[in-house]
This record gives sequence, C-alpha cells and structure tokens, in this order.
Amino acid sequence: MDVLFVMIPLGLVLVVFAIWSFVWSVKHDQFEDLERQGWSILFEDEKPAKIISATSKADPDSEDNKP
Repeated sequence: MDVLFVMIPLGLVLVVFAIWSFVWSVKHDQFEDLERQGWSILFEDEKPAKIISATSKADPDSEDNKP
C-alpha cells in the first residue's frame, strides 16, 4: 500500500510531461508537414552535390591533384 504514495505522483508527473511535450511540439510546428519527408526519399536530387576531399583542398601539391 505504501508503494501507491510513490507510484501515483510519479504517474502524474509522467502524464504532465507527456502533455507538455505534445503541446511544445504542436507550438513548434513539428506536425506541419508529415508527408514531405516520406516522399523525399523516393525522388533523386536534381543536382548531385560535389564531393571535395579535405586533402585536395588543404594541400594543392598533394599527389591526388597531380596529372
């Protein structure tokens, strides 16, 4: 019976935290666009990003840059 004095306040704290986190996420537009991220993995980017190695940028005389 003594465990109820711990479990009831703990349960209330968890419920308050869950309600607060839901309200926070709604106010910060976390539920605005749920479809875009799901569709974005199906389509390729129009222009692929260029990959520049750190060594070629840092050392222009490295062996990777020589013809």
